[in-house]
Amino acid sequence: MSYVDGFVLAVPNANRQAFLDFASRFDPIFKEFGALRVVECWGDDVPDGKQTDFRRAVQCKDDETVVFSWIEWPDKETRDAGMKKMMEDPRMDPKTNPMPLDGARMIYGGFRPILDI
Repeated sequence: MSYVDGFVLAVPNANRQAFLDFASRFDPIFKEFGALRVVECWGDDVPDGKQTDFRRAVQCKDDETVVFSWIEWPDKETRDAGMKKMMEDPRMDPKTNPMPLDGARMIYGGFRPILDI
């Protein structure tokens, strides 16, 4: 089975196009380094929960939207090698490719699929 990196972040509504432009430049690099698929999803129906929710997880403000993203890799080994290359790639330098969001509030993790229907 493949391996998946998942991300949840808060993006200012005013930066929606800037985020899309950023992802359009940035995400192909993941594919260059072995990712099978990169998906960016702009929050559309993200309800407030009673105990926790996506918005609270990333401290989303009223003028921001939750973005849910994932990267699918063929396996964890390809992901580990690809992520290492990403961190070393000069195109990833935040001075030349700054994120249009507060990256400190991003949550992420790697996941092994256990069921795929």
